[in-house]
Amino acid sequence: MSKTIHAYILSRLQQRKDEGRYRTLKLLNGLIDFTSNDYLGLAHDSKLQAIVAEETNKVQCNKFGSTGSRLLSGNSYYAEMLEQKLAAFHHAEAALLFNSGFDANYGLLSTLPYTSDTILYDELVHASIHDGVRNSKASSIPFAHNNLEDLGHKITKAHGRLYVVVESIFSMNGDTAPLNALVKICEQYDAGLIVDEAHATGIFGAAGRGLVVELGLESNVLARVHTFGKAIGASGAAIVSSQALKDFLINYCRPFIFSTAPPLHTLAAINCAYDLLQQEPWRLQQLKQNIMLFKSEMSKHTNIQWLPSDSPIQSIIFPGNENVKSIANALQQQGLDVRPILSPTVPKGQERIRICLHTFNTKEEVIKLASVIGQF
Repeated sequence: MSKTIHAYILSRLQQRKDEGRYRTLKLLNGLIDFTSNDYLGLAHDSKLQAIVAEETNKVQCNKFGSTGSRLLSGNSYYAEMLEQKLAAFHHAEAALLFNSGFDANYGLLSTLPYTSDTILYDELVHASIHDGVRNSKASSIPFAHNNLEDLGHKITKAHGRLYVVVESIFSMNGDTAPLNALVKICEQYDAGLIVDEAHATGIFGAAGRGLVVELGLESNVLARVHTFGKAIGASGAAIVSSQALKDFLINYCRPFIFSTAPPLHTLAAINCAYDLLQQEPWRLQQLKQNIMLFKSEMSKHTNIQWLPSDSPIQSIIFPGNENVKSIANALQQQGLDVRPILSPTVPKGQERIRICLHTFNTKEEVIKLASVIGQF
């Protein structure tokens, strides 16, 4: 290795350590899970695993991997069937599969808006959206989080084709975008509304169809991104949209064109998980009960800076990277798997413990979590 490059790498790592922002991978086995996005418990569900194994054995397929991109050798009748199923489930004309939610957001935002266009995006959208916006050739304008007045002011200064990008459920705060009002603004200015439904998929709307469907806004939204690595318990994502937009992405979206297609096992896992969503409504009912219980328990601790949410995401603010890491370690010592979210992932002073509640968390575990947090 080049000595100069090696020295540069070490200096940047030391800079992270000096700033209290150094990241490491951890295995915290045996702790109570309050950190994963496996909201409905599907990721480790033995019943789903058995159904997926049966499904993959049933499908006549003589290859383990997908062997290429969808445009070369990686397409299959199963992928096309799944896309049709996803489109119907989420009340859309078409769906296009991607290998991850990051790929879907990045691909959509870096492909569709062009030189003379403007993207207006909520300041708290996911990093994949930020990166897609940065890589597009369009102008971009952030607006204050869920602030309709700020959006209304800034959209008047925008030019070209206009795009407004939000998350339906924000990944760090767990709060909800004002989609009804956003639709009205977009209609007034002929803007295309793009909604990342990553944390609403499987949780909001009938059988987990998403917040857009729950509000009946399907025809008012240009594109929605539904991811499968959270409540669905699998991996990958899909953009649901018009057939025309799907065809556009197949022709122009580099992360789709040049990526190896997901293999059969991944597609079968998505397909079977969607079936289970509809067959087992108790999962969502139990999750909602746990959310209500946690909120009730946390309301007893008025000394805590807490961002209450109707979603599984509950954030407790403990300012300072070192402070929040210390509190996370203390909670882990109590057997609770929670992780600190550091700046600059969140704004400085908004460092937090980000809690994810699940169907499989027991009443006793939820009460213990709230009680231990209340001690800080």
